[in-house]
Amino acid sequence: MGVSLSFIGATTEELDRAEKDPSRAHEYLDELYDDDTSTRGRPHGDPDRAWAGLQFLLDAADVDLDFLMDGSVILEDGTLFGWSAEQIESVARQLRATPWERMAAHYDPERMTKNEVYPNTWGFDPEGELDWLEHTYEELIAFFTAAAEGGYGAFMTFSF
Repeated sequence: MGVSLSFIGATTEELDRAEKDPSRAHEYLDELYDDDTSTRGRPHGDPDRAWAGLQFLLDAADVDLDFLMDGSVILEDGTLFGWSAEQIESVARQLRATPWERMAAHYDPERMTKNEVYPNTWGFDPEGELDWLEHTYEELIAFFTAAAEGGYGAFMTFSF
């Protein structure tokens, strides 16, 4: 399974409820993910294990987004964060303004392997891994854009 990251759109009320009662936050998430009908119309994105590779490229391209530092901590164990609608809108603008080519210019499998960028598979199939990052980046832009257009904030889960 590994270390993964995912987002699901959340209303301001849902985020407030989880922040006020973190002990029930997983219960709120379970309600959102309960079945396919509960996410109907709800934007969700799943960078999964590609998040660290994308973070490496975002940092190198000077894009001000930090998956593990942005948002507000809901659970002190670092597994659940809340992102406000304003943060989602800001990130959506930044990502739409950052074409994949700008990110890909910083792809360096040797350096990423040397720096042990998770999941540290960059040297096995460099072109395949680059394609994986591009596909995931496009999905991330789609999530943030849809969430921003819907006026959503988001829950971000970080599992390890």
